[in-house]
Amino acid sequence: MLAYLIILVVVLVYMTGWFLIALLKRRNDLADMAWGIGFIVAASAALAVKGTGTPRAWLVYILVMIWGVRLAVHIGTRLRKHPEDQRYRQWREDWGAHWRSRSFVRIFMLQGGLCYLISLPVICIILADQSAWTWFDRLGIIVWVVGFLFEVVGDYQLKSFVQNEANRGKIMQEGLWKYTRHPNYFGEVALWWGIYLIALATPGGWITIIGPVTISFLILKVSGIPLLEKEFMNNPEFQEYARRTSAFFPLPPTKDG
Repeated sequence: MLAYLIILVVVLVYMTGWFLIALLKRRNDLADMAWGIGFIVAASAALAVKGTGTPRAWLVYILVMIWGVRLAVHIGTRLRKHPEDQRYRQWREDWGAHWRSRSFVRIFMLQGGLCYLISLPVICIILADQSAWTWFDRLGIIVWVVGFLFEVVGDYQLKSFVQNEANRGKIMQEGLWKYTRHPNYFGEVALWWGIYLIALATPGGWITIIGPVTISFLILKVSGIPLLEKEFMNNPEFQEYARRTSAFFPLPPTKDG
């Protein structure tokens, strides 16, 4: 338990550092870029606490590193090209004189805590002693790869679509977006369930199911799909798109809408 507590403290200290940077830059949306790197920090802290890494631990560490760096670069590139996200700016205005303390707790500490919860399968794998490879490992790797590809390809297709001036004001409906309204979100959830499957190959790994459940709940019910689609609910083109396209799981579009 001490190891888990140490890793939690490391993650929260890391997010505190980003909070201080956000104060200087006056951009709370830097928390979005800190998100992906936070998982790398958690995994690195677990390796440091363990003192050595098993083959399974290094496998998962590399998977987290690939995902975290890719996401941080993707979001960081977007942040450089745009002013602070309207949501964060509105929160700061709504919080008035207490915006600093509320930003620290409700954005950076909250995200640090969520990062830690979602990372629990990773931490469990890294802290565990090596055990025999099982079909859980193989299945988990396959699910992770599928999820990662959905996230990367979905992001790339959306970025290309948005950058085309001819598509201004239109709704992305091609490529993976033809089969799910949120291929990138589906991919993120899938890859974390993939890591959980790998955790099932370790003693007591099943307990860390809170990790994939947390990210699934956030994306499906809180800050992912609901928050994003709220902006388009009055858009007739989006309404038609939503009638024939699955919200999350990739499925063939319905013919009659």
